[in-house]
Amino acid sequence: MRRERNQYIFASELNRRNRGHRIRNAVLILLPLLIALLWAVNATIARGVLLREEKLTILDLPPDLENFSILHISDLHGARFSEGQKGIKNALGDTRYSCVVMTGDMLGEDGDVEPLLELISIMPHDTPKYLIPGDTDGSFIETKAHSSLSVYTDWAEKIQAAGVTILDQPVLITREKGRLWLVPEELYVLDLKGMQSTIDQQAEELNRRAASLTADDAARMRSLEYETQRIESLKEIKKKFTTEDIQVVLTHTPLSEEYVSDMIAWSAKDDAFSMRYASLILAGHYNGGQWRIPLVGAIYVPELGWFPKDELIQGLSYLSGIPQYISPGMGSDPHYEHQPGRVFNNPVITKITLTRKAER
Repeated sequence: MRRERNQYIFASELNRRNRGHRIRNAVLILLPLLIALLWAVNATIARGVLLREEKLTILDLPPDLENFSILHISDLHGARFSEGQKGIKNALGDTRYSCVVMTGDMLGEDGDVEPLLELISIMPHDTPKYLIPGDTDGSFIETKAHSSLSVYTDWAEKIQAAGVTILDQPVLITREKGRLWLVPEELYVLDLKGMQSTIDQQAEELNRRAASLTADDAARMRSLEYETQRIESLKEIKKKFTTEDIQVVLTHTPLSEEYVSDMIAWSAKDDAFSMRYASLILAGHYNGGQWRIPLVGAIYVPELGWFPKDELIQGLSYLSGIPQYISPGMGSDPHYEHQPGRVFNNPVITKITLTRKAER
């Protein structure tokens, strides 16, 4: 009787061990297949450019600006989506837009401008295109000797030749009586008087040793002359703003609620050139968090920490009543040191259409 019981127990243990081996073997077989499947799905997502459309209500929008549309692109980081940016071209299709705005970090590694030039080439030649640099792009003003006598860097010269306006001062777009300004955010806080004083001091120092100026010194002098002309131009442009104008603020790094509320509090009501009269803020920078978990969101953003709220890194939110749209971006930012590439994070271009009509 005892022997039969022992045999039964031994058989049960053997069966459990066999089941354990089968489960382990199944896991060892299925896990690589699951990883391969996830890799394939993510590769498709990472290369699949999406065109998102946002309709934004601005109640005081001039009637002549009804349905004015902005194609907002950010953070290309030199990425290519098939040869000649065909992936982007297919995503855009026959979409029409009033202008294109690029909010920085568009160049590739070591300032590679070619993918950006390919992107520009697939857009209608007669559609206005504007760009502000991001932190990885660097300055578009050359302060050292380079291949030409231009004050612009080589990459800046190339994209300007391709029809892009690099914004270092506000630009006015008109439609009949409708007036819309594109304004780099930094200009609202720029101390023109203090800036001119600094420029004068640097120019005076260079002039004192004019007989021994190097090629780099000459390039620096050209940049100072450029900045002096820009300051004079800004003084005149600021006088042209009215409180009825639409101001679209361009910034690479998204603005915070505290910053915007302070800017509004510090500005005078009769100063038309101020954040107080901003109608829309366009930003980029975060690439949607780069690595995302479906239905959860971004995993980690260096400046914001673990699992930040989506409203801080992408999409539409409101700051003191001013809408801010943060582009999810297109490429991958090297600042995410341990998160290379994009994971479950589609590259996105956004078409934002302005309307006076309130959404129902």
